[in-house]
Amino acid sequence: MLNPKFVRNNPELVKAKLQTRKVDPAEVDEYLQLDQQNRDAITKVEGLKKQKNQLTEQIGQSDPQSEAGQALIQQVKQLNGDIKSTEAAQTEVNDRLHYLAIRFPNLPADDVPVGPDEDSNVEMRKHGEIPTFDFKPKAHWELGESLGILDFDRAAKVSGARFVYYKDAGALLERAVYSFMLDLHTQKQGYHEIIPPYLVNAQTMYGTGQFPKFKEDVYTVESSGMTLIPTAEVPLTNYYANEILSEDQLPTYFTAMTPCYRSEAGSAGRDTRGLIRMHQFHKVEMVKYCKPENSYDELEKLTDNAEEVLRELGLAYHVIKLSTGDTGFSSAKTYDVEVWMPEQGVYREISSCSNCLDFQARRAMIRYRKADGTVDYVHTLNGSGLAVGRTVAAILENYQQADGTVKIPKVLQPYMHGMTEIK
Repeated sequence: MLNPKFVRNNPELVKAKLQTRKVDPAEVDEYLQLDQQNRDAITKVEGLKKQKNQLTEQIGQSDPQSEAGQALIQQVKQLNGDIKSTEAAQTEVNDRLHYLAIRFPNLPADDVPVGPDEDSNVEMRKHGEIPTFDFKPKAHWELGESLGILDFDRAAKVSGARFVYYKDAGALLERAVYSFMLDLHTQKQGYHEIIPPYLVNAQTMYGTGQFPKFKEDVYTVESSGMTLIPTAEVPLTNYYANEILSEDQLPTYFTAMTPCYRSEAGSAGRDTRGLIRMHQFHKVEMVKYCKPENSYDELEKLTDNAEEVLRELGLAYHVIKLSTGDTGFSSAKTYDVEVWMPEQGVYREISSCSNCLDFQARRAMIRYRKADGTVDYVHTLNGSGLAVGRTVAAILENYQQADGTVKIPKVLQPYMHGMTEIK
């Protein structure tokens, strides 16, 4: 949620920035008008209540049966009616104000490229050599099926499209990948490992910005109203919801490996085969809480934490800065890390690292007390470290050999009981 004071004091800047994120400036004008009406109504109610209290004191000091006493009583009755009607109007205004406020996306950072979609993203850097093959590389799903380690057909029979069974070395590889990631994040990069709940309530989804705008993208258990998490960002970012931290608790880093559940609404026809776009997948997530003045430095570190996983795995990748039209709802600035996929001959997203500033903290009421005693909102950041299934897909494609076998990256071999290749 945006800082209302900032919107109030910088209306033209806010309209210009939100317009790059496909928000009609008229909605900001409506917000500002309602905000003024809301504050005027609150001031009016406070004034009416003050008058009522003064008259009530006068009634207590006079004869209520006298003409003057009866006049005072009638004035109090009139004030009660005025208060009730003003509060009712203020509630109606405030409801509409809140409706608009929680649907405004975050303001993009000044250095975010302006553009309507992914075509306006900017490449920041590349790393690693793109592998060359003296044979036509296969897609990861072909390799997985021929090696007997991925079974999409039986998963479709049991659950439907966009599900998979991992088998034998495939299951071991998946487990090796996320175990390696967690060890890197916790043992080297300073993250605290968490195993969070996989079902969360609506307020938790609201806190990170998934609700109310993106309800169609998740799976909700109708009997309870609980939601299966679309990412560990949701429970990790809400860990400190409605709390005030001490300044010495910042920065705090969390990491978790969880299943993630997404309906993939609107993705019909996209990535219908393989591990790229699943309804259920594993992901290692990184979340940071920090002081406002440090959040952009923390974003650079967070992105490097994700990149280090790929560097250790020996996978080529590049980093792009997302445009205003491609940046997620809660983020002010996002870097996507994309890994090279040989069969398609393109880079594909494997991590998205975002600085949400105080946007989520305002929704979830996460604050900290400074040394001088004042209280401010923390800044929150999140990033994939990495999407596990996509990492498995990248390993299968980049480490494949002409005979259909797949080498195991050296850093994963200890997690694979010494296995050096999948046959």
